[in-house]
Amino acid sequence: MPKQGQHKHDAHDPRVSPGPNNPSKSVMAPAGKAGGPPPREPAPSRREAENAPDWQEDLNPNALAGQNRGPESDAAEKRLATLYDLKDLHRRYSGLADDDLKQVPVLERGMRLQQGATYFDLNDVDRGEFTASGDMSAGPENAFVPKSEVDYELWNRLIGVREPARTPGR
Repeated sequence: MPKQGQHKHDAHDPRVSPGPNNPSKSVMAPAGKAGGPPPREPAPSRREAENAPDWQEDLNPNALAGQNRGPESDAAEKRLATLYDLKDLHRRYSGLADDDLKQVPVLERGMRLQQGATYFDLNDVDRGEFTASGDMSAGPENAFVPKSEVDYELWNRLIGVREPARTPGR
């Protein structure tokens, strides 16, 4: 063990620079705070998630759950069955014209709801319209209608609003 002051101002002293910089061994410091966490990697794109190795599905079965990325979910909603096509709902909403029933798409079982979008469950009218969170999907007991795909006057009739001014105080 060295005696007090024995290594003062030599290469073993942590207060002294180890010598001239060697550019071949230099490393660029990350941008941001020194000593902070490394920068986050961007989320995988849909294509990357689809082309991930087979074991990736085991580690993260819902890699893109709740993310509103790309036109695929919108395109799927445009090909949905309508109120006109579903017999039990068709009978329940028989007060609407057939042309109106054909304009009301109903999400299929298992379809994910778009995060932040507004929906109405035709099988649970007491719930009213609601905003979906990223982890929601249509179950067998649901008949979700996306507000974005329905004309606003027809939407108001579906949810039971009779007067055009829906906000209180008007």
